Amino acid sequence: MQLSRFDRSRIVCLIALIWFAGIRLVWAADEPRALFVEGYAGRVSYAPAEDLTLHVSTSAAAFSVEIVRLGAKSESVWSSASVVGREHPVPEDASSHGCRWPSAMTLKIPAEWRSGYYQVTLRARDGGGKFIQRNTRTAEGSCYFVLRPAEPGKGSKILLQLSTHTYNAYNNWGGFSLYAFHGRGGNQGHRVSFERPPSSQFGNWERPFVEWAERSGFTFDYAANGDLESRPEMLNAYRLVLSVGHDEYWSAPMRDNLEKFIAAGGNVAFFSGNSVCWQVRAEEDGKALTCWKQNFHSDPVYAARESYATLSSLWSHHLVKRPENQLTGVGFLWGGYHKSHGQLMDGSGAYTVHRPEHWLFAGTGLKRDDAFGGKDTIVGYECDGCELTWKDGLPTPTHRDGTPDTFEVLGTAPAQWHPDDCQWYEQWENGRKGNAVLGVYTRGGTVFTCGSTDWSHGLRGGDLAVDRITRNVLEKLGK
Repeated sequence: MQLSRFDRSRIVCLIALIWFAGIRLVWAADEPRALFVEGYAGRVSYAPAEDLTLHVSTSAAAFSVEIVRLGAKSESVWSSASVVGREHPVPEDASSHGCRWPSAMTLKIPAEWRSGYYQVTLRARDGGGKFIQRNTRTAEGSCYFVLRPAEPGKGSKILLQLSTHTYNAYNNWGGFSLYAFHGRGGNQGHRVSFERPPSSQFGNWERPFVEWAERSGFTFDYAANGDLESRPEMLNAYRLVLSVGHDEYWSAPMRDNLEKFIAAGGNVAFFSGNSVCWQVRAEEDGKALTCWKQNFHSDPVYAARESYATLSSLWSHHLVKRPENQLTGVGFLWGGYHKSHGQLMDGSGAYTVHRPEHWLFAGTGLKRDDAFGGKDTIVGYECDGCELTWKDGLPTPTHRDGTPDTFEVLGTAPAQWHPDDCQWYEQWENGRKGNAVLGVYTRGGTVFTCGSTDWSHGLRGGDLAVDRITRNVLEKLGK
Protein backbone atom coordinates (compact mmCIF):
# COMPACT_ATOMS: atom_id res chain seq x y z
CA MET A 1 0.00 0.00 0.00
CA GLN A 2 1.33 3.34 -1.06
CA LEU A 3 1.43 5.87 1.83
CA SER A 4 0.98 9.53 1.18
CA ARG A 5 3.58 12.02 2.31
CA PHE A 6 1.11 13.18 4.98
CA ASP A 7 0.65 9.64 6.33
CA ARG A 8 4.40 9.04 6.40
CA SER A 9 4.88 12.26 8.34
CA ARG A 10 2.24 11.21 10.87
CA ILE A 11 3.97 7.84 11.37
CA VAL A 12 7.35 9.51 11.87
CA CYS A 13 5.85 11.87 14.42
CA LEU A 14 4.16 8.98 16.24
CA ILE A 15 7.43 7.02 16.42
CA ALA A 16 9.20 10.10 17.74
CA LEU A 17 6.55 10.62 20.39
CA ILE A 18 6.81 6.98 21.48
CA TRP A 19 10.60 7.27 21.65
CA PHE A 20 10.49 10.47 23.68
CA ALA A 21 7.81 9.00 25.96
CA GLY A 22 10.01 5.98 26.54
CA ILE A 23 12.94 8.19 27.40
CA ARG A 24 10.77 10.17 29.82
CA LEU A 25 9.60 6.94 31.48
CA VAL A 26 13.22 5.86 31.94
CA TRP A 27 14.10 9.26 33.38
CA ALA A 28 11.03 9.19 35.62
CA ALA A 29 12.12 5.81 36.93
CA ASP A 30 15.42 7.37 37.88
CA GLU A 31 13.76 10.17 39.85
CA PRO A 32 13.55 9.44 43.60
CA ARG A 33 10.27 8.80 45.32
CA ALA A 34 9.13 11.01 48.15
CA LEU A 35 10.91 10.13 51.38
CA PHE A 36 8.71 9.52 54.43
CA VAL A 37 8.64 7.60 57.69
CA GLU A 38 5.75 7.35 60.15
CA GLY A 39 4.51 4.90 62.74
CA TYR A 40 2.84 4.18 66.06
CA ALA A 41 3.43 2.17 69.21
CA GLY A 42 1.53 -1.08 69.55
CA ARG A 43 -0.14 0.17 72.74
CA VAL A 44 -0.61 3.55 74.38
CA SER A 45 0.45 2.29 77.81
CA TYR A 46 3.23 -0.09 78.86
CA ALA A 47 5.02 -1.21 82.02
CA PRO A 48 8.71 -2.13 82.44
CA ALA A 49 9.59 -5.65 81.20
CA GLU A 50 6.74 -5.59 78.65
CA ASP A 51 7.47 -5.77 74.92
CA LEU A 52 7.21 -2.41 73.17
CA THR A 53 6.34 -2.79 69.48
CA LEU A 54 6.73 -0.09 66.83
CA HIS A 55 4.68 -0.31 63.65
CA VAL A 56 6.34 1.74 60.92
CA SER A 57 5.77 2.45 57.24
CA THR A 58 8.53 4.14 55.26
CA SER A 59 9.74 4.59 51.71
CA ALA A 60 13.32 4.20 52.95
CA ALA A 61 15.26 0.96 53.04
CA ALA A 62 16.15 1.64 56.68
CA PHE A 63 15.34 4.10 59.44
CA SER A 64 16.66 5.03 62.88
CA VAL A 65 14.83 5.15 66.21
CA GLU A 66 15.43 7.27 69.31
CA ILE A 67 13.34 7.01 72.49
CA VAL A 68 13.37 9.99 74.87
CA ARG A 69 11.62 10.48 78.21
CA LEU A 70 10.29 14.04 78.33
CA GLY A 71 10.55 15.95 81.61
CA ALA A 72 12.52 18.78 83.19
CA LYS A 73 15.49 17.23 81.38
CA SER A 74 14.92 15.23 78.21
CA GLU A 75 16.50 11.83 78.72
CA SER A 76 17.46 9.73 75.70
CA VAL A 77 17.11 6.12 76.88
CA TRP A 78 17.48 4.00 73.75
CA SER A 79 18.37 4.29 70.07
CA SER A 80 19.03 2.17 67.02
CA ALA A 81 20.85 3.49 63.97
CA SER A 82 19.31 1.11 61.47
CA VAL A 83 16.01 -0.76 61.41
CA VAL A 84 14.82 -2.43 58.21
CA GLY A 85 12.18 -0.26 56.55
CA ARG A 86 9.12 -1.34 54.60
CA GLU A 87 6.19 0.53 53.12
CA HIS A 88 2.68 -0.63 53.98
CA PRO A 89 -0.69 0.31 52.48
CA VAL A 90 -3.07 2.63 54.31
CA PRO A 91 -6.52 1.05 54.72
CA GLU A 92 -9.49 3.23 53.80
CA ASP A 93 -10.80 2.84 57.36
CA ALA A 94 -7.45 3.57 59.03
CA SER A 95 -8.90 6.48 61.03
CA SER A 96 -11.55 4.31 62.63
CA HIS A 97 -10.06 0.80 62.60
CA GLY A 98 -6.33 1.32 62.48
CA CYS A 99 -3.52 0.68 60.01
CA ARG A 100 -2.95 -3.00 60.80
CA TRP A 101 0.76 -2.61 59.99
CA PRO A 102 3.07 -5.38 61.18
CA SER A 103 5.64 -4.70 63.86
CA ALA A 104 8.89 -3.25 62.53
CA MET A 105 10.74 -3.85 65.79
CA THR A 106 10.22 -5.14 69.33
CA LEU A 107 12.02 -3.96 72.45
CA LYS A 108 11.69 -5.37 75.97
CA ILE A 109 11.37 -2.27 78.13
CA PRO A 110 14.22 -2.17 80.68
CA ALA A 111 13.29 -2.29 84.35
CA GLU A 112 15.23 0.89 85.11
CA TRP A 113 13.17 3.13 82.81
CA ARG A 114 11.21 5.64 84.88
CA SER A 115 7.47 6.07 84.62
CA GLY A 116 6.66 8.93 82.25
CA TYR A 117 5.79 10.15 78.77
CA TYR A 118 8.15 8.74 76.12
CA GLN A 119 8.56 10.24 72.67
CA VAL A 120 9.74 7.99 69.86
CA THR A 121 11.48 9.77 66.97
CA LEU A 122 11.75 7.95 63.63
CA ARG A 123 14.29 9.25 61.10
CA ALA A 124 15.04 8.28 57.51
CA ARG A 125 17.85 9.51 55.27
CA ASP A 126 18.93 8.91 51.69
CA GLY A 127 20.94 10.42 48.84
CA GLY A 128 18.14 11.31 46.46
CA GLY A 129 18.02 9.98 42.88
CA LYS A 130 20.34 7.58 41.11
CA PHE A 131 21.28 9.84 38.22
CA ILE A 132 19.50 13.10 39.03
CA GLN A 133 18.25 14.94 42.13
CA ARG A 134 21.26 13.73 44.11
CA ASN A 135 20.53 15.42 47.41
CA THR A 136 20.85 14.35 51.01
CA ARG A 137 17.25 14.03 52.10
CA THR A 138 15.85 13.47 55.56
CA ALA A 139 12.40 12.67 56.88
CA GLU A 140 11.22 12.48 60.47
CA GLY A 141 8.15 11.10 62.17
CA SER A 142 7.23 10.58 65.81
CA CYS A 143 4.91 8.69 68.11
CA TYR A 144 4.67 8.20 71.86
CA PHE A 145 3.82 5.80 74.63
CA VAL A 146 3.15 6.16 78.35
CA LEU A 147 5.20 4.09 80.78
CA ARG A 148 3.42 3.04 83.96
CA PRO A 149 5.44 2.23 87.09
CA ALA A 150 6.53 -1.35 87.69
CA GLU A 151 5.14 -1.05 91.24
CA PRO A 152 2.31 1.51 91.48
CA GLY A 153 2.73 3.92 94.35
CA LYS A 154 6.22 2.80 95.36
CA GLY A 155 7.98 5.94 94.13
CA SER A 156 5.12 8.42 94.43
CA LYS A 157 1.65 8.72 95.91
CA ILE A 158 0.60 11.01 93.06
CA LEU A 159 -0.63 9.58 89.75
CA LEU A 160 -0.75 11.77 86.64
CA GLN A 161 -3.12 10.21 84.14
CA LEU A 162 -2.41 11.76 80.75
CA SER A 163 -5.18 12.95 78.41
CA THR A 164 -4.47 10.35 75.72
CA HIS A 165 -8.17 9.97 74.80
CA THR A 166 -8.20 13.65 73.87
CA TYR A 167 -5.03 13.27 71.79
CA ASN A 168 -6.75 10.55 69.80
CA ALA A 169 -10.04 12.43 69.44
CA TYR A 170 -8.24 15.30 67.66
CA ASN A 171 -6.00 13.09 65.49
CA ASN A 172 -7.12 13.26 61.86
CA TRP A 173 -4.46 10.93 60.46
CA GLY A 174 -6.10 8.89 57.69
CA GLY A 175 -8.66 11.62 57.07
CA PHE A 176 -10.95 11.74 60.07
CA SER A 177 -11.11 12.60 63.77
CA LEU A 178 -14.03 13.33 66.10
CA TYR A 179 -14.14 16.82 64.56
CA ALA A 180 -15.38 18.13 61.22
CA PHE A 181 -13.18 21.25 60.99
CA HIS A 182 -10.15 19.28 59.80
CA GLY A 183 -11.79 16.11 58.49
CA ARG A 184 -11.66 15.00 54.87
CA GLY A 185 -14.47 16.78 53.02
CA GLY A 186 -15.42 18.55 56.26
CA ASN A 187 -16.80 15.31 57.68
CA GLN A 188 -16.71 14.29 61.35
CA GLY A 189 -15.91 10.74 62.36
CA HIS A 190 -17.51 8.87 65.25
CA ARG A 191 -14.82 6.23 65.85
CA VAL A 192 -11.07 6.81 66.20
CA SER A 193 -8.34 4.20 66.41
CA PHE A 194 -5.18 4.38 68.49
CA GLU A 195 -3.44 2.09 65.96
CA ARG A 196 -2.29 4.80 63.54
CA PRO A 197 0.38 7.50 63.60
CA PRO A 198 -0.73 9.70 66.51
CA SER A 199 -0.94 13.35 67.29
CA SER A 200 -0.29 14.54 70.83
CA GLN A 201 -1.24 17.51 72.99
CA PHE A 202 1.29 16.66 75.70
CA GLY A 203 3.49 19.63 74.80
CA ASN A 204 0.65 22.15 75.08
CA TRP A 205 -0.30 21.66 78.73
CA GLU A 206 1.04 18.56 80.47
CA ARG A 207 4.68 19.05 79.58
CA PRO A 208 4.94 22.52 81.22
CA PHE A 209 3.29 21.06 84.32
CA VAL A 210 5.64 18.06 84.40
CA GLU A 211 8.74 20.19 83.85
CA TRP A 212 7.74 22.56 86.67
CA ALA A 213 6.96 19.63 88.99
CA GLU A 214 10.28 17.87 88.41
CA ARG A 215 12.24 21.11 88.86
CA SER A 216 10.28 21.69 92.08
CA GLY A 217 11.09 18.27 93.54
CA PHE A 218 7.78 16.49 92.91
CA THR A 219 7.75 12.94 91.57
CA PHE A 220 4.75 11.44 89.77
CA ASP A 221 3.73 8.05 88.50
CA TYR A 222 2.14 8.10 85.03
CA ALA A 223 -0.73 6.34 83.29
CA ALA A 224 -2.88 6.82 80.21
CA ASN A 225 -6.58 7.73 80.34
CA GLY A 226 -7.50 4.19 79.41
CA ASP A 227 -5.65 2.75 82.41
CA LEU A 228 -8.36 4.16 84.68
CA GLU A 229 -10.73 1.80 82.87
CA SER A 230 -8.57 -1.28 82.31
CA ARG A 231 -6.40 -1.12 85.47
CA PRO A 232 -8.56 0.43 88.22
CA GLU A 233 -6.64 -1.48 90.90
CA MET A 234 -3.77 0.98 90.30
CA LEU A 235 -5.73 3.69 92.07
CA ASN A 236 -5.49 1.92 95.41
CA ALA A 237 -1.78 2.81 95.56
CA TYR A 238 -2.26 6.59 95.40
CA ARG A 239 -3.41 9.51 97.52
CA LEU A 240 -3.86 11.96 94.63
CA VAL A 241 -4.82 11.58 90.96
CA LEU A 242 -4.08 14.46 88.56
CA SER A 243 -5.75 15.64 85.37
CA VAL A 244 -3.81 18.35 83.53
CA GLY A 245 -4.67 20.51 80.54
CA HIS A 246 -7.30 19.25 78.11
CA ASP A 247 -8.84 16.08 79.57
CA GLU A 248 -12.03 16.11 77.49
CA TYR A 249 -12.98 12.47 76.70
CA TRP A 250 -13.90 9.96 79.42
CA SER A 251 -15.58 6.56 79.41
CA ALA A 252 -18.13 5.47 82.01
CA PRO A 253 -15.76 2.89 83.59
CA MET A 254 -13.05 5.56 83.93
CA ARG A 255 -15.45 7.81 85.73
CA ASP A 256 -16.97 5.03 87.84
CA ASN A 257 -13.54 3.98 89.07
CA LEU A 258 -12.39 7.49 89.91
CA GLU A 259 -15.61 8.28 91.76
CA LYS A 260 -15.16 5.11 93.84
CA PHE A 261 -11.61 6.27 94.59
CA ILE A 262 -12.91 9.63 95.84
CA ALA A 263 -15.71 8.04 97.91
CA ALA A 264 -13.06 5.88 99.62
CA GLY A 265 -11.04 8.97 100.61
CA GLY A 266 -8.83 9.47 97.55
CA ASN A 267 -8.08 12.98 96.31
CA VAL A 268 -8.25 14.35 92.76
CA ALA A 269 -6.93 17.61 91.26
CA PHE A 270 -8.22 18.83 87.91
CA PHE A 271 -5.54 21.26 86.73
CA SER A 272 -7.55 21.15 83.52
CA GLY A 273 -10.54 22.57 81.68
CA ASN A 274 -13.22 21.19 79.38
CA SER A 275 -12.69 18.16 81.59
CA VAL A 276 -14.85 15.02 81.36
CA CYS A 277 -16.99 16.80 78.74
CA TRP A 278 -17.78 13.99 76.26
CA GLN A 279 -18.59 10.40 77.10
CA VAL A 280 -16.76 7.81 74.96
CA ARG A 281 -16.96 4.04 74.77
CA ALA A 282 -13.74 2.06 74.46
CA GLU A 283 -13.84 -0.71 71.87
CA GLU A 284 -11.55 -3.62 70.91
CA ASP A 285 -9.92 -3.73 74.34
CA GLY A 286 -9.16 -0.05 74.22
CA LYS A 287 -7.77 0.05 70.68
CA ALA A 288 -10.45 2.56 69.60
CA LEU A 289 -12.95 5.07 70.98
CA THR A 290 -16.51 5.75 69.85
CA CYS A 291 -18.24 9.10 70.39
CA TRP A 292 -21.21 10.33 68.35
CA LYS A 293 -21.20 13.73 70.09
CA GLN A 294 -23.76 16.11 68.50
CA ASN A 295 -25.08 13.23 66.37
CA PHE A 296 -26.16 11.28 69.45
CA HIS A 297 -29.38 10.22 67.69
CA SER A 298 -27.22 8.05 65.38
CA ASP A 299 -25.66 6.21 68.33
CA PRO A 300 -26.91 2.60 68.56
CA VAL A 301 -27.40 3.22 72.29
CA TYR A 302 -29.97 5.89 71.41
CA ALA A 303 -31.67 3.65 68.85
CA ALA A 304 -32.02 0.83 71.38
CA ARG A 305 -34.20 3.07 73.60
CA GLU A 306 -33.29 1.00 76.67
CA SER A 307 -30.81 3.00 78.74
CA TYR A 308 -29.05 6.20 77.77
CA ALA A 309 -26.41 5.89 80.51
CA THR A 310 -23.64 5.18 78.00
CA LEU A 311 -24.90 7.48 75.24
CA SER A 312 -21.76 8.89 73.62
CA SER A 313 -22.61 12.55 73.84
CA LEU A 314 -22.19 15.26 76.48
CA TRP A 315 -21.94 13.97 80.02
CA SER A 316 -24.24 16.91 80.78
CA HIS A 317 -26.80 15.80 78.19
CA HIS A 318 -30.28 15.54 79.68
CA LEU A 319 -30.59 11.95 78.45
CA VAL A 320 -27.35 10.83 80.09
CA LYS A 321 -28.27 12.59 83.37
CA ARG A 322 -24.73 12.52 84.73
CA PRO A 323 -23.23 16.01 84.44
CA GLU A 324 -19.48 16.19 84.91
CA ASN A 325 -20.09 18.67 87.75
CA GLN A 326 -20.90 15.70 89.97
CA LEU A 327 -17.27 14.59 89.60
CA THR A 328 -15.25 17.74 88.91
CA GLY A 329 -17.47 20.34 90.60
CA VAL A 330 -17.78 22.27 87.34
CA GLY A 331 -18.76 21.69 83.71
CA PHE A 332 -18.52 23.12 80.22
CA LEU A 333 -22.22 23.99 79.93
CA TRP A 334 -21.69 26.74 82.52
CA GLY A 335 -18.21 27.66 81.26
CA GLY A 336 -17.06 28.12 77.68
CA TYR A 337 -14.26 30.09 76.05
CA HIS A 338 -12.05 32.90 77.31
CA LYS A 339 -9.67 34.63 74.88
CA SER A 340 -10.32 31.90 72.30
CA HIS A 341 -12.76 30.94 69.54
CA GLY A 342 -13.52 34.63 69.14
CA GLN A 343 -15.05 34.85 72.61
CA LEU A 344 -13.99 37.41 75.24
CA MET A 345 -10.88 38.17 73.26
CA ASP A 346 -10.38 41.29 75.40
CA GLY A 347 -10.53 39.24 78.63
CA SER A 348 -7.81 39.56 81.25
CA GLY A 349 -6.88 35.86 81.37
CA ALA A 350 -6.86 36.17 85.18
CA TYR A 351 -8.86 34.77 88.07
CA THR A 352 -10.50 37.07 90.62
CA VAL A 353 -10.09 35.84 94.22
CA HIS A 354 -13.26 35.49 96.33
CA ARG A 355 -12.35 33.64 99.53
CA PRO A 356 -8.65 34.29 100.23
CA GLU A 357 -8.80 32.72 103.71
CA HIS A 358 -9.09 29.23 102.15
CA TRP A 359 -6.07 26.89 102.48
CA LEU A 360 -5.69 26.96 98.69
CA PHE A 361 -4.38 30.55 98.89
CA ALA A 362 -2.05 30.05 101.86
CA GLY A 363 1.26 31.81 101.28
CA THR A 364 0.09 33.74 98.22
CA GLY A 365 -0.68 37.03 99.95
CA LEU A 366 -3.77 37.36 97.75
CA LYS A 367 -6.75 39.32 99.05
CA ARG A 368 -10.41 39.37 98.12
CA ASP A 369 -11.01 40.76 94.61
CA ASP A 370 -7.30 40.50 93.71
CA ALA A 371 -6.57 39.11 90.25
CA PHE A 372 -3.77 36.68 89.41
CA GLY A 373 -2.47 34.76 86.39
CA GLY A 374 -3.28 37.35 83.74
CA LYS A 375 0.31 37.73 82.52
CA ASP A 376 0.31 34.10 81.38
CA THR A 377 -3.43 33.86 80.58
CA ILE A 378 -4.14 31.01 82.97
CA VAL A 379 -7.84 31.46 82.16
CA GLY A 380 -7.82 30.67 78.47
CA TYR A 381 -8.90 28.44 75.64
CA GLU A 382 -11.62 26.24 77.24
CA CYS A 383 -13.09 26.70 80.71
CA ASP A 384 -15.49 24.96 83.09
CA GLY A 385 -17.91 26.57 85.53
CA CYS A 386 -21.11 26.07 87.48
CA GLU A 387 -24.42 27.89 87.82
CA LEU A 388 -23.87 30.69 90.33
CA THR A 389 -25.86 33.01 92.49
CA TRP A 390 -24.25 36.15 93.88
CA LYS A 391 -24.75 37.68 97.33
CA ASP A 392 -22.76 40.55 98.80
CA GLY A 393 -20.34 40.27 95.91
CA LEU A 394 -19.55 36.59 96.55
CA PRO A 395 -20.55 33.71 94.24
CA THR A 396 -22.21 30.52 95.51
CA PRO A 397 -23.28 27.45 93.50
CA THR A 398 -27.01 26.88 92.99
CA HIS A 399 -26.29 23.10 92.86
CA ARG A 400 -29.04 22.69 90.24
CA ASP A 401 -26.43 21.60 87.69
CA GLY A 402 -25.01 18.74 89.77
CA THR A 403 -22.29 20.68 91.57
CA PRO A 404 -21.71 19.00 94.98
CA ASP A 405 -23.20 20.59 98.09
CA THR A 406 -19.78 21.18 99.66
CA PHE A 407 -18.27 22.95 96.63
CA GLU A 408 -16.63 26.30 97.47
CA VAL A 409 -16.13 28.89 94.74
CA LEU A 410 -12.68 30.42 95.28
CA GLY A 411 -12.14 32.30 92.03
CA THR A 412 -14.00 33.20 88.84
CA ALA A 413 -13.47 34.70 85.39
CA PRO A 414 -16.05 35.29 82.65
CA ALA A 415 -16.46 32.64 79.95
CA GLN A 416 -19.00 31.88 77.24
CA TRP A 417 -19.73 29.44 74.45
CA HIS A 418 -19.50 30.14 70.74
CA PRO A 419 -22.97 29.97 69.14
CA ASP A 420 -21.81 27.33 66.63
CA ASP A 421 -20.89 25.00 69.48
CA CYS A 422 -24.09 25.16 71.48
CA GLN A 423 -27.07 25.60 69.18
CA TRP A 424 -27.29 21.86 68.43
CA TYR A 425 -28.19 21.12 72.06
CA GLU A 426 -31.96 21.36 72.37
CA GLN A 427 -31.84 22.47 76.00
CA TRP A 428 -29.37 25.28 75.44
CA GLU A 429 -30.45 28.68 76.77
CA ASN A 430 -29.72 31.36 74.19
CA GLY A 431 -27.64 34.20 75.53
CA ARG A 432 -26.23 32.27 78.49
CA LYS A 433 -23.10 33.79 80.01
CA GLY A 434 -20.87 31.59 82.14
CA ASN A 435 -17.72 31.62 84.20
CA ALA A 436 -14.48 29.76 84.61
CA VAL A 437 -14.61 28.63 88.23
CA LEU A 438 -11.76 27.75 90.58
CA GLY A 439 -12.95 25.68 93.54
CA VAL A 440 -12.79 22.74 95.94
CA TYR A 441 -15.22 20.22 97.43
CA THR A 442 -14.95 17.26 99.80
CA ARG A 443 -17.01 14.08 99.59
CA GLY A 444 -14.94 11.27 101.05
CA GLY A 445 -11.79 12.64 99.45
CA THR A 446 -11.12 16.20 98.33
CA VAL A 447 -11.47 17.37 94.72
CA PHE A 448 -9.81 20.54 93.41
CA THR A 449 -10.56 22.09 90.03
CA CYS A 450 -8.83 25.01 88.34
CA GLY A 451 -11.59 25.36 85.72
CA SER A 452 -9.27 26.16 82.78
CA THR A 453 -7.11 24.25 80.31
CA ASP A 454 -4.33 26.83 80.57
CA TRP A 455 -3.38 26.71 84.26
CA SER A 456 0.03 25.19 83.50
CA HIS A 457 0.94 28.22 81.39
CA GLY A 458 1.23 30.11 84.67
CA LEU A 459 3.74 27.53 85.88
CA ARG A 460 5.70 27.86 82.66
CA GLY A 461 5.67 31.64 83.01
CA GLY A 462 6.77 31.62 86.65
CA ASP A 463 3.65 33.18 88.14
CA LEU A 464 4.23 33.17 91.92
CA ALA A 465 0.57 32.76 92.88
CA VAL A 466 0.00 29.89 90.44
CA ASP A 467 3.19 28.25 91.71
CA ARG A 468 2.14 28.54 95.38
CA ILE A 469 -1.43 27.35 94.80
CA THR A 470 -0.21 24.33 92.83
CA ARG A 471 2.25 23.45 95.61
CA ASN A 472 -0.53 23.79 98.18
CA VAL A 473 -2.68 21.29 96.31
CA LEU A 474 0.09 18.74 95.73
CA GLU A 475 1.45 18.99 99.27
CA LYS A 476 -1.92 18.86 101.06
CA LEU A 477 -3.68 16.26 98.89
CA GLY A 478 -0.72 14.14 97.76
CA LYS A 479 0.44 12.91 101.18
